[in-house]
Amino acid sequence: MRLDLHIHTTASDGAWSPGEVVNEAVVAGLDVIAITDHDTVAGVATAQQRASNFSIQVISGIEVSSTYGTADIHVLGYFVDPRSPVLIEHGRIAGSRRAERMREMIERLDRMEIKISYGAVMDEAGPEGVVIGRPHLAKALVKAGYAKSVWDAFERLIGNESRAFVPTNLLEPTAAINLVREAGGIPLWAHPPEELVDSLLPLLLEAGLRGLEVYRPRSKKTDVLRLESICKANGLLMSGGSDWHNPQHGRALGDFYVDAHEIEDLLHAGGL
Repeated sequence: MRLDLHIHTTASDGAWSPGEVVNEAVVAGLDVIAITDHDTVAGVATAQQRASNFSIQVISGIEVSSTYGTADIHVLGYFVDPRSPVLIEHGRIAGSRRAERMREMIERLDRMEIKISYGAVMDEAGPEGVVIGRPHLAKALVKAGYAKSVWDAFERLIGNESRAFVPTNLLEPTAAINLVREAGGIPLWAHPPEELVDSLLPLLLEAGLRGLEVYRPRSKKTDVLRLESICKANGLLMSGGSDWHNPQHGRALGDFYVDAHEIEDLLHAGGL
């Protein structure tokens, strides 16, 4: 089976609606996908309903934002209950905080003589945009002529090391893990930064972290081997996915996938 367990939709900062993602995943030959929008499960039910017309399976997921110092730490929640009151409430709070953060970033850009309105960013988020994010800001910067591409906008203007960057400051990593567990899900650390794994992992394990996202399209073989070794040494589950957002980023949905045998323990833990 071909699986991609890290996909975003227009419910957060993806380019395609949940239904469109399912349609394209079917065309791409994927057998199982996980909808893992930032801080919301708003797109899961629609995706699962669309998937009922095909043989593809959709895992209910979420990518919960948290902050450790100045670093963004994302926790993937697999097999969560999309009707969970704690997730719905988290989505409401996250939407408000992300809107505040976006206004702060726009103010910082303004001090850099880069004039972008909040309305222009919201236009990029579209009517389904439950959670506003930096990709929406990047698109607005491209449209206004301040960047050549979304990638260029991140590299020069709104990346983590830029003057305009503002951390989400939504939750502590341990709270993000607890949120996923309270919603009946399995928490894994998304794209764990190499420089933080050794120092932060013990804290996350104590909070109930169950695994790591090991297989990613931009990972070097040495990084994959290291994460595999850490998972085996600690009895952790492994996952993998494209972190797909936008076909304009140079990689089509389905170009990257993991085989079921690579992540079979996670699938078994979720009842698949």
